[in-house]
Amino acid sequence: MQSLIVSGGHLEDCFAASYMEKNQFDLTIAVDLGMEFFQKKSQVPDYIVGDFDSVNPITLQEFKEMKEKGPKILQFQPEKDETDTELAIRTAMDLGSRTIHILGATGCRMDHVLGNIHLLGMGMRQGVEIIIIDSNNRIRMIQKGIVIKREEQYGRYVSLIPFTPQVTGITLKGFQYPLDHAVLECYHSLGVSNEIVAEQGEISFQDGVLLVIESKD
Repeated sequence: MQSLIVSGGHLEDCFAASYMEKNQFDLTIAVDLGMEFFQKKSQVPDYIVGDFDSVNPITLQEFKEMKEKGPKILQFQPEKDETDTELAIRTAMDLGSRTIHILGATGCRMDHVLGNIHLLGMGMRQGVEIIIIDSNNRIRMIQKGIVIKREEQYGRYVSLIPFTPQVTGITLKGFQYPLDHAVLECYHSLGVSNEIVAEQGEISFQDGVLLVIESKD
């Protein structure tokens, strides 16, 4: 089951609409301000999740008035431990999602951006792939090796950021800057801005957690 979450961060409407057209989703969730994107596109998400402190009240009311034809609404108090995006991820996983794409998870609020990146670990721990994506970046968190085909990569650059104090035994094949059983450590920038030069880039490692960020200029 593949799901889409549209959160309340920076969202480029044209990119988001194109991304939805190119990908098939079994479940769509609007997070607070994210529901305004669906309203603009005259689309109805399956769920609306959040405390609704950011969305235009008129937008929220329009969805509520749809009743049985509208989305299922999960409203929470603003005073809570989780962000709205975390609640949306939990909802998607509870409903059986195995892959979750999140739009609107980046933007000017760096606290929310970093918080959203941390949320990738929720899925990783449960075997659910969570992808944060915008027009310039695709961000994933992994605890085992992956292969990125050059024809399928998202942009020119591939950066590997250790999310644990160390990522050990890391080996890179097919990259401009290969590694052979190296160690990536926090507080260093060794893994930033690599490039795939073969048909595919192979990333393997023994222990640790990596952020994989594919970027465009």
